[in-house]
Amino acid sequence: MSVLSTTEIMAIIPHRYPMLMLDTVEELIPGEKAVALKNISVNEEIFQGHFPGNPTFPGALTVEALAQTGAVALLSLPEFKGKTAYFGGIKKARYRQMVRPGDQLRLEVTLDRLRGPIGTGKGTAWIGDKKATTAELTFIIGD
Repeated sequence: MSVLSTTEIMAIIPHRYPMLMLDTVEELIPGEKAVALKNISVNEEIFQGHFPGNPTFPGALTVEALAQTGAVALLSLPEFKGKTAYFGGIKKARYRQMVRPGDQLRLEVTLDRLRGPIGTGKGTAWIGDKKATTAELTFIIGD
């Protein structure tokens, strides 16, 4: 059973279709960790052009999904309620496996440090037991 539904996620982060990359949050420790799921469907608009006949989910959108997972962990803290988490940086992004329609991404983000409005964390996107993407993320909390 999920901890947060899509509707509850939208109450925390401002993203909406087509940029909302999370279907559910399965685990949440505010300010520390979040685990979310993203179901990759062939019906997503991105597959009309990336790539016709060989649909592949872009690595940049997988990193965005990781960032949204980290944003849920940060913005679940009472002091950040109603704020927005912006990208402050992406380091060491590695793409290890193609993501295709029918895959389910398990997005795990652990926050390492939070100083004022700036936080850092490490994210891993999994397909089953295989790493698809890893990245170090920096978040900046704003209004």
